[in-house]
Amino acid sequence: MSHVTEKLESRKKRTRRMRYRIAGNPDRQRLTVFRSNKNIFAQIIDDAKGVTLVQASTLDKGFRRKAGDPFNRDTAREVGRRLATRAKELNITKVIFDRGPYLYHGKVKALADGAREGGLDF
Repeated sequence: MSHVTEKLESRKKRTRRMRYRIAGNPDRQRLTVFRSNKNIFAQIIDDAKGVTLVQASTLDKGFRRKAGDPFNRDTAREVGRRLATRAKELNITKVIFDRGPYLYHGKVKALADGAREGGLDF
């Protein structure tokens, strides 16, 4: 097995381990995070229906970021605030935080803090 394949498999394994413990229910939807080297994506998913209810990312049209701007904790926090604002418009206030294969540290933690500041409860 190549190094890239092993890395992908271990990421999938960590995600499955987290998903086993965390599942959304009708009372609380699941807030999931995907992080790349340049961007961060967050979405609130209704697991019962299997649909995305709300999403926010650094690639959103209204998000002011130039090509050379760094992707840091401040931008991640802003994405969390935007997600919370959009969720409140749909009367979503309680969610379960699914960090996926990422550690709850740095940019992932900043996104969660921003979502909490915006009014989400988890």
